[in-house]
Amino acid sequence: MLELKKPKTPLQNLSSRPRRLRQSAALRESVAETHLRPADFIAPFFVMPGRGPAEPVAALPGVSRLCVDDFLREAERALRLGVRSFLLFGVLPEEAKDPLGASSADPEGPVPRALRAARKAFGEEVVLYTDVCLCAHTTHGHCGVIMETPRGPRIDNDLSLQRLAAMALAHAEAGADFVAPSDMMDGRVAYIRRALDQAGHTEVGILSYAVKYASAFYGPFREAAKSAPSFGDRQSYQMDPRNAREALKEAHLDEAEGADMLMVKPALAYLDVLARLRPTTTLPLVAYNVSGEYAMLKAAARAGALDEARAVREVLFALKRAGADLIVSYHALEALASGWL
Repeated sequence: MLELKKPKTPLQNLSSRPRRLRQSAALRESVAETHLRPADFIAPFFVMPGRGPAEPVAALPGVSRLCVDDFLREAERALRLGVRSFLLFGVLPEEAKDPLGASSADPEGPVPRALRAARKAFGEEVVLYTDVCLCAHTTHGHCGVIMETPRGPRIDNDLSLQRLAAMALAHAEAGADFVAPSDMMDGRVAYIRRALDQAGHTEVGILSYAVKYASAFYGPFREAAKSAPSFGDRQSYQMDPRNAREALKEAHLDEAEGADMLMVKPALAYLDVLARLRPTTTLPLVAYNVSGEYAMLKAAARAGALDEARAVREVLFALKRAGADLIVSYHALEALASGWL
């Protein structure tokens, strides 16, 4: 049997021992470089019309479509955990949709109703963000207005801006603090900013989905929001995953057009983009830890392939470490309630 003996004198070249700062949990906490607070999270919610029971989303374990009353109850829970920022997505039945997405600007739609209810219930205690996009409101499921051309159906960028601005105005009038255009139409930040200002909503901010890639990680979200495209894909307006320099261009254009915050979406596969963008802007950066990333960890945990608490912790700290000021994540409330952070 091999016998080990500790050297009588310290080994040479080991005057610096990084392990000295890792000896106990208390010490590790005291020298940690990255921290997460409840205020760093934006909790996403899917709100639907009516007063029916919550509808669990099969592809997103633990996530449901909520009527306004159920959303308020979940918002109260979030506030108890210290999360004060919410991002709202509207979900509509197929019969409420049309090719132009007219329901997107309906003041009685699920998002405006949820905004008014939250503002009445919580006042200035909460920060309310709303997703601005046509995909959940159109029969074709695309993020803009479709026009027929000799080359087939195409997104009409400039016509789409009119519908997006109308949607943003409906949300602003219902009490949104920030509208968050996620459509990726060119010029939409400037168009929406002008529309908001002309209507007197100069205090309403814009969180731009500035860097949004055409990603495979959106699948569960499209089930939750009932927003999958009925034909084709979104590669003509969402970004090519192979491009990073283009991300800086998109972000800087949106900042110049008046965005108050910038988002990178998805998060995990684009940590390099987030880290490259961080030193180029003083605006707050938001990372969207998207549905597929959430579902991936849930599936792996159910299969016993990893420790969910530790994996979620690593993911969320990675986003913060890469440069995110705020994180949109379906993990947020569970992670805080379970003490994972």
